[in-house]
Amino acid sequence: MNRIKNTVVGKVAPFLAGCVLASSTAEATEFRDSEAVTKLLAEAKSVASQLKADAVAMEGFTRANVSVESHAAAINEIREHVNALGRIETKLKDARETAAPWQKAAVDRIEPYLDELDGYTLAVIEHINGAPKHTFAEYKDFLEANADYATDLAAMIAVFVDYGKAKERMEGLGAKLEVHPFK
Repeated sequence: MNRIKNTVVGKVAPFLAGCVLASSTAEATEFRDSEAVTKLLAEAKSVASQLKADAVAMEGFTRANVSVESHAAAINEIREHVNALGRIETKLKDARETAAPWQKAAVDRIEPYLDELDGYTLAVIEHINGAPKHTFAEYKDFLEANADYATDLAAMIAVFVDYGKAKERMEGLGAKLEVHPFK
């Protein structure tokens, strides 16, 4: 009886291994990282880092005696960063179809942060421009929210970029060793 079992396993195992190998090779080819998306994410990481620094600095203005002109200059910088990220996001969405699943997740997660940053940045601009509908306490909350969302966005994009670099490194090492960790 063992002889029959070993014979069947001996013939089925290579067949199953071939099926798994063919399947994983097809999946790996289908989900190859997009160079364009990788570059755009790296660009987004840089801009998000600048946005974070400016938003955190501006949030600190509420605890110091800083002129309205300084507030206006800072929010203009923040607005430029948010707009730049919006342009990058548009390019990312255009390239989404060629992206690997992890890259698609990055693209999809950026938009909600930008929506919030757009709203809070506009509220800060309205306050600086003298819109009577916002109190100083609300203004401080808007600045804090901007700093929080900018910090979270920068961290999230950085993690995705780091993941892509680590994945690329693992694939390179796997190729050297003739093993395929992501296949």
